[in-house]
Amino acid sequence: MSSLDLPVCVTCGVQFGELTPPTTCPICDDPRQYVPASGQAWTTLRLLRESDKHYKNEIKQDPEDPDLYSIFTVPQIAIGQRAMLMKTKNGKNILWDCITFIDDDTIDRVKALGGIDAIVISHPHFYSSHCEWAQVFKCPVYLAAPDKIWVMRLEPSVQHFFDNKRMKLAEDVEVVKVGGHFPGSLVLAWKDTHLLVADSITVVASGLGQRERRPGTTSFTFMWSYPNMIPLDPDSIHGIWNAVKDLKFDRVHSGWWGRVVMPEAKKKVLDSAKIIVRAMGYTQHAMLDEAL
Repeated sequence: MSSLDLPVCVTCGVQFGELTPPTTCPICDDPRQYVPASGQAWTTLRLLRESDKHYKNEIKQDPEDPDLYSIFTVPQIAIGQRAMLMKTKNGKNILWDCITFIDDDTIDRVKALGGIDAIVISHPHFYSSHCEWAQVFKCPVYLAAPDKIWVMRLEPSVQHFFDNKRMKLAEDVEVVKVGGHFPGSLVLAWKDTHLLVADSITVVASGLGQRERRPGTTSFTFMWSYPNMIPLDPDSIHGIWNAVKDLKFDRVHSGWWGRVVMPEAKKKVLDSAKIIVRAMGYTQHAMLDEAL
């Protein structure tokens, strides 16, 4: 059996470890996600490579930081998130989050950038085909232990589950567990400048661009379910803020290309959290007492 023939959920893009998949994808058949009205559908990496849609991965250098690259598939597969490759201070290449599609062209281009020394994935919706990536680049994958139940392909030789609140991956890279969206949801702080958040903290449309905004305008939102629009409760939002408030950052990178909030991103995270808690009808809550 080739791992290229393992089933991949069409909706979330997560690869499974057995040739015969379950009736529905457990990650999608969950209140945070959804099984489409058309029903559960499966594909494989081999079928994606051979598709007449001619999938390919774009690799784009960040316009503000030459040490940061985004990798994403066109046309879109599943959720359509990006992976982000960062070249760290001590020479390690770390991949934040992962995408489903991988082919020889992608492998060659990533190797030309120095390969991958470690992969960290923010939460189960982005688990994708991380075992394929890890085996190709001979690197470990770090996943939050509280979310292990959502790992659909177990490969102990590459997967490392951690349960600490923080993990130092390089001199200038720290992974932080914030919870909320999932119990083990993670963010990654880098260079005292960047915060990579996937959708543990989500960039919204009004957060984009660098112009003055009217009071009460959010730059971020905090949700338990995005497709089903179920918000996080104020205590969970406060927990996320408590997890990041001592980090240094002035820009936040979401899970999709082009969705970056800068400058003063830390202040905007705090302001957005307060706006949302107030919108829920709270006039008194510990979150509203927070300050920089």
